[in-house]
Amino acid sequence: MESAEIRRRWLSFFEERGHTVVPSASLIADDPTLLLVNAGMVPFKPYFLGEAKPPAPRATSVQKCVRTPDIEEVGKTTRHGTFFQMCGNFSFGDYFKEGAIKFAWELLTSSVADGGYGLDPERLWITVYKEDDEAEQIWRDVIGVPAERIQRLGMGPNFWSMGVPGPCGPCSEINYDRGPEFGEEGGPAVNDERYVEIWNLVFMQYERGAGEGKEDFPILGELPSKNIDTGLGLERLAMILQGVQNMYETDTLRVVMDKATELTGVRYGAEHGSDVSMRVVADHIRTSVMLIGDGVTPGNEGRGYVLRRIMRRAIRNMRLLGATEPVVAELADVVIKTMGEQYPELITDRKRIETVALAEEAAFLKTLKAGTNILDTAITDTKSGGGKVLAGDKAFLLHDTWGFPIDLTLEMAAEQGLSVDEDGFRRLMKQQREQAKADARAKKTGHADVSAYRLVADQSGTTEFTGYTHTEGESTIVGLLVDGMPSPAASEGDEVEVVLDRTPFYAEGGGQLADQGRIKLDTGAVIQIRDVQQPVPGVSVHKGSVQVGEVTVGASAYAAIDIRRRRAIARAHSATHLTHQALRDALGPTAAQAGSENSPGRFRFDFGSPAAVPGTVLTDVEQKINEVLARELDVQAEIMSIDEAKKQGAIAEFGEKYGERVRVVTIGDFSKELCGGTHVHNTAQLGLVKLLGESSIGSGVRRIEALVGVDAYNFLAREHTVVAQLQELVKGRPEELPEKISGMLAKLKDAEKEIEKFRAEKVLAAAAGLASGAKDVRGVALVTGQVPDGTSADDLRKLVLDVRGRIPGDRPVVVALFAVAGGRPLTVIATNEAARERGLKAGDLVRAAAKTLGGGGGGKPDVAQGGGQNPDAIGDAVAAVERLVAETA
Repeated sequence: MESAEIRRRWLSFFEERGHTVVPSASLIADDPTLLLVNAGMVPFKPYFLGEAKPPAPRATSVQKCVRTPDIEEVGKTTRHGTFFQMCGNFSFGDYFKEGAIKFAWELLTSSVADGGYGLDPERLWITVYKEDDEAEQIWRDVIGVPAERIQRLGMGPNFWSMGVPGPCGPCSEINYDRGPEFGEEGGPAVNDERYVEIWNLVFMQYERGAGEGKEDFPILGELPSKNIDTGLGLERLAMILQGVQNMYETDTLRVVMDKATELTGVRYGAEHGSDVSMRVVADHIRTSVMLIGDGVTPGNEGRGYVLRRIMRRAIRNMRLLGATEPVVAELADVVIKTMGEQYPELITDRKRIETVALAEEAAFLKTLKAGTNILDTAITDTKSGGGKVLAGDKAFLLHDTWGFPIDLTLEMAAEQGLSVDEDGFRRLMKQQREQAKADARAKKTGHADVSAYRLVADQSGTTEFTGYTHTEGESTIVGLLVDGMPSPAASEGDEVEVVLDRTPFYAEGGGQLADQGRIKLDTGAVIQIRDVQQPVPGVSVHKGSVQVGEVTVGASAYAAIDIRRRRAIARAHSATHLTHQALRDALGPTAAQAGSENSPGRFRFDFGSPAAVPGTVLTDVEQKINEVLARELDVQAEIMSIDEAKKQGAIAEFGEKYGERVRVVTIGDFSKELCGGTHVHNTAQLGLVKLLGESSIGSGVRRIEALVGVDAYNFLAREHTVVAQLQELVKGRPEELPEKISGMLAKLKDAEKEIEKFRAEKVLAAAAGLASGAKDVRGVALVTGQVPDGTSADDLRKLVLDVRGRIPGDRPVVVALFAVAGGRPLTVIATNEAARERGLKAGDLVRAAAKTLGGGGGGKPDVAQGGGQNPDAIGDAVAAVERLVAETA
């Protein structure tokens, strides 16, 4: 029975029994704790945890899964693999143990003609949790499994939880006896190679508490609604139904190995070493196709790195088998054809999958050829010197210069009996990252060595900007820098700086942020652009990362900007011009522009003003701007001489340098400015402008911040909601809110004063009692104590001074009181003149107390204050004060 038929029968069986069929979720997990979906129940976690309502009381799915903790073991054994399909049926408060067990037994043992899998019931063994009498009784008395084929096991194999507090419960596993050729008899408790698990039934009936590991946690009680989560490994069942020895010989993997044989001439089963490579290729190529199909692209971090790693392992193992030409296209084609019957989207998305896969292969083959030669030399040198560890700087050179993944270096070194100094490698990587960040900061602020950019400009001329009229277009890569240095090529994952002969990308300047977008090469390579700068005049440097493929100088390219971002920035830039003119109209020509930043949906505008702009003036400015929007004025740009621009009254930004020919942006009859930025075509396109406020950013310079378009609307919508809520709270109309809220605040302030007065009186009322309880320490009247929590430092100080004044002045007095405010201890200590004559200074005493409290303090000899971190140490602090008084007096 083919894998596709196993999948079809599973879904059909449960759909006929009232289960809602749920399509497989993407391998890209919708869970911040997971890189990839690694279990069939992952998409259903929110339902089991009570975070969401399930779509139906019964559900079934065949979920794509990827597990990668043992990538190095894949191929070495026939049991390890990265991609698998998990068939599951789920019950959310519907059927429980008996229902789940009956469904499983029926599907497994029913004849093929009746829609089942046709397994021999005599070859099925059952395990249950050691304390689950109910499950054993169902298997034995309801299903009829002989007691000798039911085994009880502990929590490790037969109790399930998510590893965190929440639902948990016992498991029951169905195992298939593959026969005496696979080892000794005795059931799954004795031999899990012969008695292979094919289906696990999880009975979620308990709630667990916090704890470590699979067994060390408390059971808090039974769940009010019991659930079922089962999982059958499709590949394991296929292995049994297809009568093969292991999952690599099943239909969806064997065809990949057959193709590998066709490409290399090496037959599977001929030799252990080549068999390992065959299995690596089959597993990793299939996993790669499935990951790319779900939108993962090779990269240097996260799931992108998982994909890159397994693809490169597959390609290298094909080389070990003797392949000398690119092979990924033909191997991926087999996977798409085989898995496409189960997942049709692979067929419809074939072109994209192949493009990504081929680009990664091309980049890696180049890396592999050069890197392998260097690694072989390094290994030979290490061995000849009697070493057993490949130096970290050698591994770093391979990674940094040739893009050789550290995992591949580790694997290839291990094949030659060497380990690698990973700590040294990672230390060099960290240093490089830190240096790169420092370099990036320097380049951004104009401190970079621009000779590399001047060289490109000298060789290729300046960049033609087409972005005023086009948002995309054909171009040629005339310059390429990797890590700030000229390079003929760059590979996937590289951070690059690209120079085009012509570009629609706007380089940051004149207060306008740079465009973002993509550059695509005819080869299929893709560069994601996140910033554009002009480090030397006329040369636009596109900064980004190679997402797919290899980039080379001279390659034809197609550059396309992010249109939505550009339009949002253009709205902000046009709004800046309107704001500038409206401010000049309101405040006069002194309100000249002193800087700006135009970003998507918002802008800030700096201008000269000796004082804050009154709120009423800002309101008038905002109204004027929005009236201009309603007039639907055209926005036009013209190139003219600087003299002509001045004659027409165009505003120039102070401090900017302009050439003989300038670009003038005119907004109807309202505004005219010298500007090289991008703008809307008509003021109506702005929609709405909302000034958020103004503030000082320096002497004589003010800043307005504002929102434009949808961002402005969203802000006003939120404000409207807040006003509506306040209306409901204070029972008043919008125009009454300021007066009503002001009155409420005045009453609240009066109440706080009364409370403070009451608290102070209560604290001071304790003064007489404290003074009468003074303790004699070597002739010194010592008063210590802790007052009620929440007492402020000011009130504590008043109390200490009051107590000191109540004890006759002819006697040495020390008063040391403590309180806890805001969770932290504080102390105030005072001495009188007679005590100070005995050497007792308040500052010294406070420092001793505060040190005990885990803090510090100080003050004058007559009164001092301190605090700390540990309120529980107040008793020790009192003892420290008393001890110091006794020692000093």
